[in-house]
Amino acid sequence: MTKLKLGALSDDKPVKLTVELPAPVHRDLVAYAKLLERQTGQPIANPAKLIGPMVERFIATDRGFAKLRRANTSSPPGKGE
Repeated sequence: MTKLKLGALSDDKPVKLTVELPAPVHRDLVAYAKLLERQTGQPIANPAKLIGPMVERFIATDRGFAKLRRANTSSPPGKGE
């Protein structure tokens, strides 16, 4: 079976956001939740709970973001902000 990028969800204290998703993205999110449920055995009552881990994974694997972030944090205060 193909392994999904997300694994079991952690139980952290969330920050509430309101977002609007295009209908096709929402359908894909629901389908992803169903597949992840099957793969991990962990029930996912609310597919919206996947958005945080998905964004986190996206940011963690974005090399351009990591490079710019390192460059920005290594510059002296007042530079590159």
